[in-house]
Amino acid sequence: MTTIPFALNHMTAPALPVKDFFALAASLGISAVEIRNDLKGNAIIDGTPAAAVRDLAERHGLTIISINALQRFNEWNGDRAREAEEIVTYARECGAKALVLVPVNDGSGQGDGERQANLRQALTALKPMLDEAGIVGLVEPLGFEICSLRSKTEAAEGIRAVEGEGTFKLVHDTFHHHLAGEEIFHPELTGLVHISGVADPAVTVSDMRDPHRVLVGAGDRLDNAGQMKRLRESGYAGPFSFEPFSPDVHQLSNVEAALRDSMAFLASRA
Repeated sequence: MTTIPFALNHMTAPALPVKDFFALAASLGISAVEIRNDLKGNAIIDGTPAAAVRDLAERHGLTIISINALQRFNEWNGDRAREAEEIVTYARECGAKALVLVPVNDGSGQGDGERQANLRQALTALKPMLDEAGIVGLVEPLGFEICSLRSKTEAAEGIRAVEGEGTFKLVHDTFHHHLAGEEIFHPELTGLVHISGVADPAVTVSDMRDPHRVLVGAGDRLDNAGQMKRLRESGYAGPFSFEPFSPDVHQLSNVEAALRDSMAFLASRA
């Protein structure tokens, strides 16, 4: 059985206070976590100081691999610049290694030429900000048909166009990779992998949404195990972070046991 470097995104158990979320990760033998700025009543949105989050992580022996996320990052304007400054500062002060960058996902900004120009503008503006803080920018294309950045190849081209390979990496999300119908993997530019499965046999690929995303098991339709294997065999050595959005997962009475089962399932197929 191959050891897989698992990580845990706070979306796995969004109701847990950050200290309990960190304890959950540690109990599973996971040493890498992602915190979020979109969970009501929780750090970061509840005003928990970055230093307190950093101390909690250190106490549990955890590395904060990312803050998830700067939303609509490729719609660059004054508001976005202020949001970016704020979250990059928080990331630096809490010890986070990276900031996830999520594109506009409402059907706007999809024009050919427009997409690429918007991406380059945002990456150019973010690069000095991230470099000064020592933070990696993790660009996460979303597979939804309404997304302004669906393709990892297009994201990779944008990163290279601004000579940003030292600042930016890609997020390979197994769910979004499947939805986008992408064949190409970019292991050399991948900085993080998000894993979640879809087990509902009835939903079509074009109708798959975040609430369908469960922990990966035998009924997985996205071939998480195959995607992970291919990434590792082609040189990716980073973390695989659980990111299920389904209320069915969030309401589990024993999410730790469910995570152990999913970890064992994936390890058995590595």
